[in-house]
Amino acid sequence: MNKRRRRPNVWLIVILIGAIGFFVYLNLFVIPTVPPPFIPTSTPTRNPTSFAQEADTYLAEGRIGMAKEAFQAAIKADPYELSNYLTLAKLQIYSGEYEAARVNAENALLLDKDQSYAFSLLAWAKGFMGEYLEAEADIESALSLDPNNAHTHAVYAYILALQVSNNVGEIGTVDIAIEESRLALEMNPDLLEARWARGFVLEITSNYEEAIQQLKAGVEIDDSIADLHLALGRNYLAVEEYDQAVFEFTKAYSLNPTDSAPNWYISRVYARIGEFAKAVQYAEQAVADDPSDPYMHGNLGSMYYRDLQYNQAIESLELAVRGGTTEDGVVVEGLPLDYTMSVMEYYSRYGLSLARLNRCSEAVQVAQAMLQTLPDDETAVYNAEEVIRICQEALDNPQTPTPTVEEGGETVPTLTPTPEMEAEG
Repeated sequence: MNKRRRRPNVWLIVILIGAIGFFVYLNLFVIPTVPPPFIPTSTPTRNPTSFAQEADTYLAEGRIGMAKEAFQAAIKADPYELSNYLTLAKLQIYSGEYEAARVNAENALLLDKDQSYAFSLLAWAKGFMGEYLEAEADIESALSLDPNNAHTHAVYAYILALQVSNNVGEIGTVDIAIEESRLALEMNPDLLEARWARGFVLEITSNYEEAIQQLKAGVEIDDSIADLHLALGRNYLAVEEYDQAVFEFTKAYSLNPTDSAPNWYISRVYARIGEFAKAVQYAEQAVADDPSDPYMHGNLGSMYYRDLQYNQAIESLELAVRGGTTEDGVVVEGLPLDYTMSVMEYYSRYGLSLARLNRCSEAVQVAQAMLQTLPDDETAVYNAEEVIRICQEALDNPQTPTPTVEEGGETVPTLTPTPEMEAEG
């Protein structure tokens, strides 16, 4: 009659206790660390000053491109830090990015309208862009805020020198440029811009040896600025130190390989010493650097002309003179005929190349345009008359053989032993 009792299942009890313990552990330690669903997780934010510190490191290594990127990141991280806009604008001027420099200088003035240095940088950017009146107004603003700022006086001298070099200066402009460049150097002889501006003023006044000394001092302060090496190369070229000129132009190109100017200058150096094949090589590279620039095509055509490759010369010079489209589809705007030395050279050699290949109807049109537009330039008139003379000789003596004659260090075919008068280069 007694009911038999069941023994408890020990293993089941153990499993239940373990499960309860596991859920208690999850509730206390795991679940609190899991972020709620559909809510973005937070990420650590980099200290904005670290970007500027990184940029300073790049500058110390001469890596301007990397420094500019770091300063742009610093501005993005902290758009209210004035110094980053100022330094970036300066580096962009060094790199030839004038519009970008202008924007950053203006942004700096939005943060502090009484920032003299920002007005100075803004003026420099505008000066390079040819906005001389606005640039001088900004210089006046900078000087009114800080009349003893060496940077502002140096930039003022540079802007005035730009006007003189581009033939838009007024009477007395060069004298003011000289005075301002001297003043900036007296105020701070260790300032890069003071050396640079003084060197440029000496260059435009044909004091090339002195300019070289100032520009070399600038390079010693900062060796990473392409335009500074370009300026030094121009002055070495002026004093016929050709190896040094090529070295500086090559250095400039290595620092800024997007600029066509260094290879343009190197081609002129080799043409000057009679190595026309090399001149063509570097002129071709200059065109590749900037295929839309008519001056680069004109220079290449001029080098082909010096190398006696008249068919190729005509192709390149025609793009420079008349404009057109390259084989790669790049549009080139033609250069109107004026008294600019290079433009006169391109038109002269275009007409002469056409004449020497007996394309006289085209050649005479070019010559007549030169006579009508440039009647006061002796060289242009001489070359135009030479084009007409060659074509007249060909018309009168169609079977006459073509002898050669030396003209300024080059041998070119012609019909009479009369050398051409052409601009040096």
